[in-house]
Amino acid sequence: MPEAFDLNIFLKNLPNLPGVYRMLDSKGQVLYVGKAVNLKRRVSSYFQKNDHSPRIMLMVRQIHSVETTVTRSEAEALILENNLIKALSPKYNILFRDDKSYPYLMLSGHEFPQMAYYRGTLKKPNQYFGPYPNGYAVRDSIQILQKIFQLRTCEDSTFQHRDRACLLYQIKRCSGPCVGHISYEDYQESVREAATFLNGKTGELTQMLHHKMNQAAAALQFEEAARYRDQIQALGLVQSQQFIDSKTPNNPNDIDLLALVVEKGGVCIHWVSIRGGRHVGDKNFFPDVRNDPEPDGQDYAEAFVAQHYLGKSKPDIIISNFTLPKVLQTALSEEHGKQIQFVTKTIGERKVWLKMAEQNARLALAQHQLQQGSRQNRIEELARILNMDSDSLQRLECFDISHTQGEATVASCVVYDDHDIQPAQYRRYNITTAKAGDDYAAMREVLTRRYGKLAEAEANGESVKWPDAVLIDGGKGQVGVAVEVWTELGLHIPIIGIAKGPERKAGLEELILPFTGETFRLPHNSPALHLLQTVRDESHRFAITGHRKKRDKARVTSSLSEIPGVGAKRRQALLTRFGGLRGIVAASVEDLAQVEGISKSLAEKIYDSLH
Repeated sequence: MPEAFDLNIFLKNLPNLPGVYRMLDSKGQVLYVGKAVNLKRRVSSYFQKNDHSPRIMLMVRQIHSVETTVTRSEAEALILENNLIKALSPKYNILFRDDKSYPYLMLSGHEFPQMAYYRGTLKKPNQYFGPYPNGYAVRDSIQILQKIFQLRTCEDSTFQHRDRACLLYQIKRCSGPCVGHISYEDYQESVREAATFLNGKTGELTQMLHHKMNQAAAALQFEEAARYRDQIQALGLVQSQQFIDSKTPNNPNDIDLLALVVEKGGVCIHWVSIRGGRHVGDKNFFPDVRNDPEPDGQDYAEAFVAQHYLGKSKPDIIISNFTLPKVLQTALSEEHGKQIQFVTKTIGERKVWLKMAEQNARLALAQHQLQQGSRQNRIEELARILNMDSDSLQRLECFDISHTQGEATVASCVVYDDHDIQPAQYRRYNITTAKAGDDYAAMREVLTRRYGKLAEAEANGESVKWPDAVLIDGGKGQVGVAVEVWTELGLHIPIIGIAKGPERKAGLEELILPFTGETFRLPHNSPALHLLQTVRDESHRFAITGHRKKRDKARVTSSLSEIPGVGAKRRQALLTRFGGLRGIVAASVEDLAQVEGISKSLAEKIYDSLH
């Protein structure tokens, strides 16, 4: 240890209190975050024992300094540890990566609530139901609710400007609140019934509908009675197809099933979500075990539960094939506001479902390991082509330019790292200095901006993540520009050009390696070619998507800017109110005049200009 950090003095003065510790390397990067009932005893154990796992032994050799934070209890330390792990993503912690928040089904707080798929921070007065394991589960629930309760799913801009009901009303998937086909009171009743269903109180809802059907029949309102009958039948069908928890049929629980499998050095946790007694979906989680040749399943199970549930929505019951420590159980129940049942020994149908979850985890892990092997083969072959060691080729960055005859030029940078595409690390660049249609100048600008910024940050002592190779979507001209930028910045990163083949057919791409002077084609079944095609196609998709957004926004702005009296403020007000140029075109003069700052005469000018 350097003199700046005296380990013996540090350990000697640690308190015998609960808290969180952070292990740092020589660059100040956090290697590991942990919690302790007794900081002195726990942190000292890393340097006094020799029976650590290979992962921890490797980490200990890199420790340069240690930071600690004292907490009031072990439970508080657990929550702080989990927050720091999510914020810092330390290299030697067990991480269950999930780039996106889980989706919810939302009933909005509007006068006529919208039913919608939602991700993000939960906000009042909207109602949220979930979380669901994936978007398919949310959309499946929306389809069920459309059939039974006929709630609107359209956006506000559409809802506010319809003068006749849409197709969903015609096929009985919406009650048509936009044009007054249902009263406010009846629509609100449908929303309450949908919420009752989503909360799992299907038995209570069925009884309510039976009562309404009998009342309608007694009052000779046979069409209304038939509607209630159809709802009851639809609910019965949903129950028979999807309800799996019959232990409490009148008040089914929210249950999560968690199955852990550790095989052949890999780890998988299979999550099954049951909401209101209904199986709404499942998902597999594969933590990164490359730094852990002998993974301990219990460690991974505890890490998953902490990261998956702390600070998030929780079920009433968690059934698992592993046991959780009491401190974690207590922390979860306290956050939930009531006691969560943690079940590891069960019988009957729940046991059957847990066994099925284990089987799914085992099958998913085997498939995942095969896929990882295939991805490793791709990297190894590409490394051989570049005359590199496969361990030193992990991160690829790919660039593409997109425009329409020089209009709204956008450059994309996509990233392939850790054997997978990394969407969270993608970047788009609006090209500002290059002349319209000059692809070479656009490529020069984006490469200079990206790598010039990285070089500057590194020169200032910041930690920088450089690519191991750069892929250029283009021919010798674009590749030549990249070489010039490398010379200006003093870079030595391998460059690979991928030019479209004859008739732009996949499999006939020409590869250009400027630093060796090679130009060649790979066999159409080459794993390395498949990798380059995947990254290139993703870069192209990302570039053209960004270009279209920029182009369409510019055209909307241009169309409105040509109208006398419509400046930036009024233009923004119109776009906000109607959601885009299409909404503005669909609006009447009266609708336009309701926008702040738009007089009747100006509304007439706008209408006339757009029609």
